[in-house]
Amino acid sequence: MKSPLLSLPGAVLAEGVDDGVAAHYGDLFREQRALADGNGFVDLSHRGVITVSGSDRLAWLHLLLTQHVSELPVGEATEALVLSANGHIEHALYLVDDGTTTWIHVEPGTQEALIAYLESMKFFYRVEVADRTDEFALVHLPAGSIAEVPEGVVVRETAHGRDLFLPRADLETFAAEHGPAAGTLAYEALRVEGHRPRLGFETDHRTIPHELGWIGSAVHLQKGCYRGQETVARVQNLGKPPRRLVFLHLDGSDVHLPPPGTEIRVAADGAEGRKIGVITTSARHHELGPVALAVVKRNVPVDAPLLAGNTAAAQETVVEP
Repeated sequence: MKSPLLSLPGAVLAEGVDDGVAAHYGDLFREQRALADGNGFVDLSHRGVITVSGSDRLAWLHLLLTQHVSELPVGEATEALVLSANGHIEHALYLVDDGTTTWIHVEPGTQEALIAYLESMKFFYRVEVADRTDEFALVHLPAGSIAEVPEGVVVRETAHGRDLFLPRADLETFAAEHGPAAGTLAYEALRVEGHRPRLGFETDHRTIPHELGWIGSAVHLQKGCYRGQETVARVQNLGKPPRRLVFLHLDGSDVHLPPPGTEIRVAADGAEGRKIGVITTSARHHELGPVALAVVKRNVPVDAPLLAGNTAAAQETVVEP
């Protein structure tokens, strides 16, 4: 599904999972600065939108998700995960409840698999699960934005800004009234700066929540009854997840960013040393320069200079070893 906002001046189509919306509109750093100052918006209309309605919706979701949502207050944003039986992350959900319906947005293209899982777990609960991606487009307003939200639009507000579940038919009108538009590259650079993991970027088939710092924000340690809970409890008690998320400052003299998947080694071991991790997201930040998120082995010293491919990198701890 291609966004109609790709017709805006300067729009360049994003690649990979973000295909369908603009990577940028001609000036990456200007777009980043605008978002950092609380101006403009980001078109995230390629993301999946799911609703869960029915009187049992919160109690039912509480049984399936890692987060405590059985008493989620109206309008309060939260995030949650769906884990495999072995505790590996399968889905990341970003939720808000409007009093009658729980609104969820998820990574592009993952909504069908998530809905299939939810439908398989309905049993006798009074819930209705619906894919609303064709009807609603997600739009992000940055923190500090004073833009007026159209009447009746469901809003998910966090410290990082407001996510709007905007009727897709209103997307072009919204853009005309709330510009300037910023692309996903600007949004991703600020996500990297904020150390926020993303499903399919910082995760692989064996990622557990502790490795990415999702404990607390997406996993409630005082609740049970969800798939994968045993792994969460065991790792929490032992305190030894096998890997950890780090933030990297990359050598700015390199012309090219090391792409996701670039192998990381301890600098003292040289380019032929043992692989200790990989770049998961890299970005050019308007103030910090080239930066990245990476997942490395837990026992890598927190002060060790690293090499991402042939690029020197200094690490900041996101998840404590």
